[in-house]
Amino acid sequence: MTRRVGGVEAGGTKWVCAVGTGPDDITVATFPTTTPHETIGRVITFFREAGGVEAIGIGSFGPVDLVGGRITTTPKPGWSSTDVAEPIGSALGMPVAFETDVGAAALGELRWGAARGQRTFCYVTVGTGIGGAAVVDGVVLHGAGHAEMGHQRIPHDLTADPFPGSCPFHGDCWEGLASGPAVAARWGRPGSELPADHPAWALEAGYVAAGLANITYVLMPAVIIVGGGVAGRPGLLDQVRADLARLLAGYVPTPEVRSAGLGDRAGVLGALALALDLAAG
Repeated sequence: MTRRVGGVEAGGTKWVCAVGTGPDDITVATFPTTTPHETIGRVITFFREAGGVEAIGIGSFGPVDLVGGRITTTPKPGWSSTDVAEPIGSALGMPVAFETDVGAAALGELRWGAARGQRTFCYVTVGTGIGGAAVVDGVVLHGAGHAEMGHQRIPHDLTADPFPGSCPFHGDCWEGLASGPAVAARWGRPGSELPADHPAWALEAGYVAAGLANITYVLMPAVIIVGGGVAGRPGLLDQVRADLARLLAGYVPTPEVRSAGLGDRAGVLGALALALDLAAG
């Protein structure tokens, strides 16, 4: 029998809590991210009222301390150095698995989405920020900490694109050049308001492809799955695929770039997948 577990997508704007066994059996509640005390308290209340849960998985915005289950140096006001996993687990008396939001989303895509059948792949989200995770033999790859693919450096021609970047830490890193807020800051309006023939999209595709090229050279994935609001722009991934092949220039095989399959449910479903694995032992 499939276990009933809980999942939490802990985001900087909203938190999504779910109880169920998978995509076709899930009850979800969403509430805004306020203070740590209030937000975590609402999570605890949700699971107490839901009942019958064996384990909880959390995919959190970060940066995070994966071992300690806590958020570390986030620019989100009031959330730096916040314990997340321990207060939830202690209050509910159950085991908690803790992962980055993008790592959890990757596991969701592995179990139920575009990565089914791919034990080794990379997942990248391009939206409010840029994040990435490598999954090797079904496990999210970590070193001394979790990957921060969105903060890699990519080529930036200041003559062609004088925008200085929007990252508060690094300026024109990948996230600072190609995230949703970067698009809006560069052009004075959000990407959703830019027409299909706007020069923003050729520039965006080139930047996304440049980041994927770096990931390809370092990790050599056969498949890269791309999600997030910016990446969902019609036609953008087709241009990314073409630009990526051009950048790699035949030196190494061009990975297959797939659209994410779970949409905006990837994070919370990935958290559910974490909990299922934890409950199974």
